[in-house]
Amino acid sequence: MDSNDAKQTTLSMLRERLDAGRMRSARRLVGNLHPAELARLLESLPLRERGVIWEMIGPDIEGDVLVELADEVRNGLIEGMATDELIAAVEGMEIDDLADLLAELPDALNREVLKSLDHQDHERLTQILAYDEDSAGGLMNVDIVTVRPDVTLDVVQRYLRARGEIPDGTDSIFVVDRDNKYKGALFLSRILTADQEKLVGEVMSTNVVPIPASARSKEVVWEFEHRDLLSAPVADEHNRVVGRITVDDVVDVIREEAEHSLMGAAGLDEEDDMFAPVAKSARRRALWLGINLATAFLAASVVDLFQTTIDKIVLLAVLMPVVPSMGGIAGTQSLTIMTRAIALGQIDKTNARRIFRKEVLVGVLNGFGWAAVVALFTLLWFKDWRIGAVIAGAMCINLVIAAAAGFAIPMTMKRMNIDPALAGGVVLTTITDVVGYMAFLGLGAMFLI
Repeated sequence: MDSNDAKQTTLSMLRERLDAGRMRSARRLVGNLHPAELARLLESLPLRERGVIWEMIGPDIEGDVLVELADEVRNGLIEGMATDELIAAVEGMEIDDLADLLAELPDALNREVLKSLDHQDHERLTQILAYDEDSAGGLMNVDIVTVRPDVTLDVVQRYLRARGEIPDGTDSIFVVDRDNKYKGALFLSRILTADQEKLVGEVMSTNVVPIPASARSKEVVWEFEHRDLLSAPVADEHNRVVGRITVDDVVDVIREEAEHSLMGAAGLDEEDDMFAPVAKSARRRALWLGINLATAFLAASVVDLFQTTIDKIVLLAVLMPVVPSMGGIAGTQSLTIMTRAIALGQIDKTNARRIFRKEVLVGVLNGFGWAAVVALFTLLWFKDWRIGAVIAGAMCINLVIAAAAGFAIPMTMKRMNIDPALAGGVVLTTITDVVGYMAFLGLGAMFLI
């Protein structure tokens, strides 16, 4: 059973118990779920049932559940919580999770939560909040273990035993000098298996390079993906260790980026509440529907310019949708490849021209190849080689323009700090429709009348 099936089963079981009034049984079911599972469950419930389940969640994990929720769902629950209840919910949370939560709270609640923290946690939290939430510093956890390079492994083991516990997800501890500057990473496996009389500096790894605190989250994902990291130190501009990032933090970033790309392609926000009021959801989606309508009218106006041509040769109206449709598919392929390349950092000034040339050549090859197929099909259908030649020429033009647009649109949007996943599709569709109709009907007017 995959995770989606398991979630649906849990949701069904919970609804059955709620409908039957078996509140104690429902509470037990809720109590056995992980905070992340509870968050997904709450997002899957209508507002009334969501409130009932929220009341069943213990105050000791409420904060962990809030961190996992989409922004709008979280805000709706927080609005119904008293300040002292919220303070109780965040008590004992991991500092990096608390920083994520505070970034979404109103200033007044922020101040109250900060007042409730002890001095050490307040300092740690302030350290994380000093960085942009979309940076390595904003992702890091400041709960770290460090040792000096001039002590033996035996001393390290006794030090760890004296601590009593180490942070969750620890696969290595960081080696620093007296100024807290990073020297290397000491893996727990080395501590357990190497000669206990050896110095830390002799067995530590210098291959684990610290991530700059100012690095963007996408750069952090790249480091973990290409270096197969489970955790990594984070260093400031002076190479002083300020925290660490673990793979679970990176997985969250990857999931958020995937949701953003998927929802952004439709002009939606991944943080929207699925059960938000109808009027609210309709208002949000109206903007992109309006933009799409405007671009549709633009394409229609091009068709209107050639109304006389269409009246004289009715066959053009039958074939007219083929050209923009093929251009749209070709352009979307280029747009998707380019958007992905930008997200993965695979394109820059050194290879942009080569990629552009490749996409245009792909458009030319596909344009001529499919133009020949369409021309032959049109000739067999309508017994008129001129119509076949017109649609073939228009298709060649549109597929080349579509491939070039698929490259240029995301690159241009990147320079304008606009997410290509959010608006690229609308712009591309407009271009392929306008160029497709213009090329097809324009060639028809020139050669058929």
